[in-house]
Amino acid sequence: MCGIVAAFGRIDAKKCERMLARIQHRGPDDTGVLSADGVWLGHQRLSIIDVIGGHQPLADLGETTWIVGNGEIYNHERLTAVLPDEILQSKSDIEAALHTVMRGGPAAVAQLNGMFAIAMASTAGGGLVARDPMGVKPLYWIDDEDGALFASELRAFDVADRPRVTAFPPGYLWTTAAGMVRYADAVPVEVRPPRRAQQPLWDNVVLDEVREAVVAAVRRRMMSDVGVGVFLSGGLDSALVAAIAVREAQARGDMVPTFAVGTPGSADLVAARRVAEHIGSDHHEVIVMPEDIGEALDEAVSVIEHFDPALVRSSVPNLLLAREAAKKVKVVLTGEGADELFAGYGYVHEPEFADPDTLHAELVRSLEQLHGLNLQRCDRTTMFYGLEAREPFLDAALVRYALSLPPEWKQRVDGRPEKALLREAFTGWLPDDVLWRDKEQFGDGSGAGTVLRTLAAERVRETASVVAPEAVAHCWPLRSDEEVMYFEIWRRHFAGVRADATLQTFATAV
Repeated sequence: MCGIVAAFGRIDAKKCERMLARIQHRGPDDTGVLSADGVWLGHQRLSIIDVIGGHQPLADLGETTWIVGNGEIYNHERLTAVLPDEILQSKSDIEAALHTVMRGGPAAVAQLNGMFAIAMASTAGGGLVARDPMGVKPLYWIDDEDGALFASELRAFDVADRPRVTAFPPGYLWTTAAGMVRYADAVPVEVRPPRRAQQPLWDNVVLDEVREAVVAAVRRRMMSDVGVGVFLSGGLDSALVAAIAVREAQARGDMVPTFAVGTPGSADLVAARRVAEHIGSDHHEVIVMPEDIGEALDEAVSVIEHFDPALVRSSVPNLLLAREAAKKVKVVLTGEGADELFAGYGYVHEPEFADPDTLHAELVRSLEQLHGLNLQRCDRTTMFYGLEAREPFLDAALVRYALSLPPEWKQRVDGRPEKALLREAFTGWLPDDVLWRDKEQFGDGSGAGTVLRTLAAERVRETASVVAPEAVAHCWPLRSDEEVMYFEIWRRHFAGVRADATLQTFATAV
């Protein structure tokens, strides 16, 4: 939920107000500002938890410390259970973060289980900013002689400031007193490396553990005072999330809306329809034509602030889907993270990853890079329409458990498909043809990939595009006509800024 802006040091209030206005789409329900000597906190709210009482910035009773936050703290009830009732002024999960850090100091950020970017300020002059370990929620910043300036999206910053903006790293916190400090790793150290397999195949105990861990993660992410839906691509991961969510909701007498997007007759639409019929969800289809995809392309590149082909192909249908889903719900669950936990990508089954330790190291690496790739696409396309996406497979407990499993069990050997362990754990939950369906990239299964590749070939042929030298000098090498097309769009929106292929941060163009 929400978008934040924070500034410490020399404050330009007008600049901060402009920045907050540029991310109004992230929180269309409410706006809140704290402006004081040496600090400015701004908040655009998407009201999900404590809709009435959760206005931000939130303060303690004595108004000595203030907080703004983007995201959800899933263990907020456990955190507030140890607090005296009289100090709580709301049921907001962000207030739980406020008191946790006030009582435990900056290191207490590590107690927060969720997806978040928070900024705090005290009347004593102290300030704290932190981002969740996985980087599910975005945060960018500038740190210079005038002070520190933070915002949820790159677009929030003035054009003149953008070349100096970098991504705030996941798992770090910053304070006015100590600067930048790592407080957590995206992948906990204790699961590196995992245990080795004592037998070639798992047993029913393991299957039960896998299933229970995934179900618990979905249950935690259904925490909401407003409606929760599911993005259903028809692939395994989102189908499992949808099946679990429907069972959880039915136990309370509720229905879960599911949403699918694709061109007419596309594989994702067909599979999603099969899943929805099987699990009994309130299903909605967004059918898009090639011209709809072409028209949404420019906006999609701008929204995700990226031009990587795989991201753009999935972002266009994601954006069109979010636009329609936001008319019915404020929260959606998605399937991001399962491929990284259970080795779902085809390339990790190539000979170079045949060694179990090498495979595990690659899964860890891919998880640590998610914040600048699929999570960036997922957050931006949904929040552009005031819709919060939650990713159960990136639940901290599930990540720890899944990465503790022997990597041998995740290998595609003896004829078994990728993610066989996850599939078998949910036998009976989905139609067999969906449970064992071959993996397709979202942009390809929806039909958008084919449309965009064709469009790229036509545009390059018509314009005889030549890649500008600065494109290669300032970015990773552009690898295809499609990436050239996306880069040209991206450069129009973010002139003077470069994307660093390794760090996925933004830096000054050389």
